[in-house]
Amino acid sequence: MSQIDEPVTVWTKDTGEPERLVWRTRRFRVTDIPTALVGPCDWWGPFSPHGFGIGHPPLAIAGWRFQATADDGETHVFDVHHEDDGAHPWRLMRIFD
Repeated sequence: MSQIDEPVTVWTKDTGEPERLVWRTRRFRVTDIPTALVGPCDWWGPFSPHGFGIGHPPLAIAGWRFQATADDGETHVFDVHHEDDGAHPWRLMRIFD
């Protein structure tokens, strides 16, 4: 596993699941069922220092993990994170070989 923090371009289905990824000028097509990576909702931030005892903070999809393959057969598992900035909304966080 390599930790990376690079901008990538991701195309998604209407449901939000990734279909394609362009990383370092190479196109990869998703070749499995993406898994949602979850984290606490953004609006929960001000409440996070307080313990409420039961349950866990509300969760939202923070990114996706999926296997994708290039036209030449090169395959990796990618972890991507979606950010709300307009310039590069998708970031590649990890790659598994």
